[in-house]
Amino acid sequence: MDTCYRNYPRTTCFLYSQDHQNVGREPLVFLPAPFSNEPPTGKAHLKQCEQMTLTRRQKRMCRREPGLAETLRESVRLSLLECRYQFRNERWNCSLDGRGSLLKRGFKETAFLLAVSSAALSHALAKACSSGRMERCTCDDSPGIQHREAWQWGVCGDNLKYSTKFLKKFLGQKRVSKDLRAQIDSHNINVGIRAVKSGLKTTCKCHGVSGSCAVRTCWKQLSPFHDTGRLLKFRYDTAVRVLSVTNTATGETELAGPRRHGQSHRSTDLVFLEDSPSFCRPSRYSPGTAGRSCAKDTSCQSLCCGRGYNTAMHLTTLSCHCQVRWCCHVECQTCVREEEVYTCKNT
Repeated sequence: MDTCYRNYPRTTCFLYSQDHQNVGREPLVFLPAPFSNEPPTGKAHLKQCEQMTLTRRQKRMCRREPGLAETLRESVRLSLLECRYQFRNERWNCSLDGRGSLLKRGFKETAFLLAVSSAALSHALAKACSSGRMERCTCDDSPGIQHREAWQWGVCGDNLKYSTKFLKKFLGQKRVSKDLRAQIDSHNINVGIRAVKSGLKTTCKCHGVSGSCAVRTCWKQLSPFHDTGRLLKFRYDTAVRVLSVTNTATGETELAGPRRHGQSHRSTDLVFLEDSPSFCRPSRYSPGTAGRSCAKDTSCQSLCCGRGYNTAMHLTTLSCHCQVRWCCHVECQTCVREEEVYTCKNT
């Protein structure tokens, strides 16, 4: 079931687990949508927490942590931008249209949305800790780094350990569900978290006279979220279709897929239940590809689904003939260039 809150110009939604027995109505992921860029002031975060569709426990967590509401908003922005970028040349381009219906199915696109949303929230939480926007966490607790010294040198590490722990508590991921869809959702959410963790690296800074390395301070730093998005897009392209089987030894229900290298799927694989629609025509899952811009030599044939494309000439302006004047001033002329633009036909 998906529920939305409409305080912003467009709708922001939350996806709930289908497993009512073990997870209940625990929000698993924020669905990205545009939102207001105005930062919260005073006790504005309390109002934001109340406006969001959260459980009572989650609202209490939100109210106790003034920086959480803003961090949730940042994770929405990250996941939306990255999803749109990674699928900019695909038939499904992370459109908001049809998102609710899409999330009720077990498609590869559903798996990616869950993973990129949990990854964005994990990333945003870790960054919020290191930047001081969260009151209940601070820099990462890497060995040998004192928080006070880290702040002094400006090398406060991203606290992914706290982020992961908080995220699982916030999402209510405790018991393993027997419901197949709930297992798949939980698996894909964890794939997103692992993708962020795989980009965690150790960065060091030397201190001393004349640049010597008499003292070296090291801290943990997350890779840019674009790197995480690129990894998750690769996981999407290599996603594994699974089904439910019963383990004869334990009697437990497990996910199984085609065996590769001695195992059906890995903990880092995105998994899905059913084949995706073509997304060529308007449906309850997407608006289709009619009118989409494409690249003549690379994407038009696939993106337009064999319907062909229209060609139009557009005039674009750009800076040209730039020259550096005295010191730092650059003067440019404005040039007009004629470009061919290709868009997919309706029929």
